[in-house]
Amino acid sequence: MDKTDTFSLADSQASSTKNHFLAWDKEYTHLKWGGPAPIRDFQTRLLPGSRVLDAGSGNGRYLGELVRHYNTIGIDISLTALNVSRDQLARSGRFAEHLGASILDLPFKTRTFDGVLCYGVLQHLFKAERELAVKELTHILKEGGFFFFEAFGYKDMRCGGETSIPFEERTFARQNGIIYHYFTKEEVRALFKDLEIIELEDAIKEKNFRGTVYRRHLIKGIFRKP
Repeated sequence: MDKTDTFSLADSQASSTKNHFLAWDKEYTHLKWGGPAPIRDFQTRLLPGSRVLDAGSGNGRYLGELVRHYNTIGIDISLTALNVSRDQLARSGRFAEHLGASILDLPFKTRTFDGVLCYGVLQHLFKAERELAVKELTHILKEGGFFFFEAFGYKDMRCGGETSIPFEERTFARQNGIIYHYFTKEEVRALFKDLEIIELEDAIKEKNFRGTVYRRHLIKGIFRKP
């Protein structure tokens, strides 16, 4: 590969990165509120009043419940999502700090949070971005703090489609401009190599409809910073 090819590949990845981040603002203009999400996993690990970051808080499904028990901040790249989240929490008589920020460049000091929630976020990043995001999120986590992770697994029925540019294994580009990556457990272990694994499991649900099996696959993990 000559120097021209190198610049071409770098420009292509920069453009793709910009596009797949910007796509979320448009996506949240039509995403519907799915109701509050359970937070049992956090309650078994974190004391009431703990400082928690919801990294990629979206329209506030977890944030609205977390703020009932913890000192919680929600960050998201989409300002549209944050506005929806604020309105939703306000209707429930709740308040949380919302901040427009990228998990690749966090505006927090080191060892700020007792817990970090990152659900359904890292699956929408390229490999180098995922590694940087975990490094950033680990940096702001206190020693002994917990990192809660969830993302698509490779056995999911949706794993497939148009390959991403630049190409990465099990990574696809949807028409909405958003990137979808499907993890293996081995990949998750490597991504969180600097943290202690507390739990790491496959969550697989299957439905049989007219003789066809439809499978949903998530990989869920809880990690602790030494």
